[in-house]
Amino acid sequence: MKAAFLTALRRLEVRETPERRLENPHDVLLRIETVGVCGSDLHYFRAGGIGAQVVRFPWVVGHECAGTILEVGPEVQHLQSGQRVAVDPLVACGECDQCLAGRPHTCRQQRFLGCPGQLPGALAERLVLPAECCFPVPEGMTAVQATLVEPFSIGVYAQRMARLHEGAKIAILGSGPIGLCVLKACRAAVQVTIYATDLVEERLVAAREAGAGWTGNPLRINVVAALAERAPGGLDFVFECAGEQETLDQALELLKPGGTLLIVGIPETERVSFSIDLLRRKELRIENVRRQNRCIVPAIDLMASGTVNLDRLATHHFPLTEAQAAFELVAGYRDGVLKAIVHVSG
Repeated sequence: MKAAFLTALRRLEVRETPERRLENPHDVLLRIETVGVCGSDLHYFRAGGIGAQVVRFPWVVGHECAGTILEVGPEVQHLQSGQRVAVDPLVACGECDQCLAGRPHTCRQQRFLGCPGQLPGALAERLVLPAECCFPVPEGMTAVQATLVEPFSIGVYAQRMARLHEGAKIAILGSGPIGLCVLKACRAAVQVTIYATDLVEERLVAAREAGAGWTGNPLRINVVAALAERAPGGLDFVFECAGEQETLDQALELLKPGGTLLIVGIPETERVSFSIDLLRRKELRIENVRRQNRCIVPAIDLMASGTVNLDRLATHHFPLTEAQAAFELVAGYRDGVLKAIVHVSG
């Protein structure tokens, strides 16, 4: 079978690799249809790692994916060959204190698709996963839509962590795919006023289309001052979705006393800093959003019902043979790209 291997910094090569085969009775064999290029994939592509997770080349990346079941293990009862599924890319042990406490996303023995030293990624024609990681999607849901379930589930989880209240004022700093997923999830949950920022104008257009009442580009205006005029008392919640020190600093200034900062973005640097003066005087709360926690099914339901439409996110499409071009496009923020989709099969 074919797979796209990261062979060096900023270099993807499609190579032949041994077929994946079922070995565990609780696993399923998938034909991968589509894979989304995620921001964390770009960390591996551009920098070769995220913190202590360092790529040893060659390595297959990619974790946002959807596929069709080709074969099921003998102990799998709820899935069958031919079903189309969205994928939770995290494999939890199910036995540690975190799993038993209902926190599989912080499992102490977790393995994640495309994460160095854990599980090879989804940019391959076939993939073997535990059945519990596969979630059937409705017949009318496309493979691209099913791929978007995974990033949207992060938005759903971030919204749930925030515990938004009616009439809340929130900001989303960074309106890339994850920021837009957070925006969509918040809009679907409760009536709130949403302000959004980004450095790319096309993403601000997408944020307005998704329901942001105001958008601003920090390269053009002082977004903190602009929002202070619109919300002089400060904001209730800020979702930091850019993974940058600048947006973390902006968040502390934007929040009202007692407000909550939710860190969704992944910084490429190992350390960030905060103004202890602002944190202390405002008594701000900081929440870190780690992937998603059992939000795949709610994400599918919101999309299948038509409550949330994410089609706008999938702006560019590539065959597997052009995976390099897909990653270069997203890494350069070119051509108004939001989400590049690699079509692995077909």
